[in-house]
Amino acid sequence: MKRFVLSLIAAAFALPAVAQEVTLKFHHIWNPQAMASVNLIVPWCDKIASESANKLKCQILPAMSGGGTPPQLVDRVKDGVDDLVITLPGYTAGRFPLMEVFELPFMTNSAEVGARAAWDYLNKNALKEFPGTKVLATWVHDEGYVHTKDRQVKTLADFKGLKMRAPTRQTNKLLAALGASPVGMPLPAIPDAVSKGTIDGFLLPWEVMPSLKLQEMVKYHSLTDPSRPALYSAVFVFAMNQAKYDSLPADLKKVIDNNSGAALSQQIGKLWDNSSAPGRKAAEDRGNTIYTIPASELDNWVKASAPLYDEWVADMDKRGANGKALLAEARDLLVKYKK
Repeated sequence: MKRFVLSLIAAAFALPAVAQEVTLKFHHIWNPQAMASVNLIVPWCDKIASESANKLKCQILPAMSGGGTPPQLVDRVKDGVDDLVITLPGYTAGRFPLMEVFELPFMTNSAEVGARAAWDYLNKNALKEFPGTKVLATWVHDEGYVHTKDRQVKTLADFKGLKMRAPTRQTNKLLAALGASPVGMPLPAIPDAVSKGTIDGFLLPWEVMPSLKLQEMVKYHSLTDPSRPALYSAVFVFAMNQAKYDSLPADLKKVIDNNSGAALSQQIGKLWDNSSAPGRKAAEDRGNTIYTIPASELDNWVKASAPLYDEWVADMDKRGANGKALLAEARDLLVKYKK
């Protein structure tokens, strides 16, 4: 009898383990109507659920509904408070300096190209900036433009006296170089800041404006001639707590692996590139004034912002990195993937 019981126990241990159901807490900055929520976050969660036979599920926490502030998301995922986040590393100024290279002005016109370049660059140079974190994708948004409440920006001189919002350290430096007074704040704070007069306008891509109805809070939009690279962009990361990933059984790790990496980064970049038209249409439908700054005037902006490259290179050198080589590598990658 004893031998029979022992054989049953041995047989039980020999059976393949049934993968447990895992619910991942997915925390992010956008409201449920935003492009990123509708076109990226919900479809990604649906896909991992389908491919795992519903063993992997998301508990989506939009618009910071899980608590904390946008700049805290990088620590929340690192520390395991959240399992998944999408955020901008640049919300925590100076903490992710290596990835800031893609936030320097006039780098690229294409979010897809920027995403492909940023993924390669991250994996070669900057993963050390994300300890305790598995980065699933990285990208930049589509072209960022100037949006103002009471005064159209047409020339460099028009920035003088304007209090302008930007998302990151490099874009704040850009605004200062152009003559504006920069005011750093995360995306969700913009509507209140405009309504209270804390800012006169903001730098933002078209993509996110309809979800916050920002086209109703400003009258003027200053675009940049497409023959020149975008005025600015910002870096995003889609990140998972490393310990949470490590705790998954092999089959569920594979599902995550199959839905992350270079291909996902490129796909997300395409999403952002294709997202600008609805945002622009919302501004046009309201009768707002849209002006395209000509290339000849933009050249003045490029010249005014040129010192930001030297500052970033010097900052990297102080940190023990080869800033000139890193900048050249980022630019070379953008050229490599340019359509």
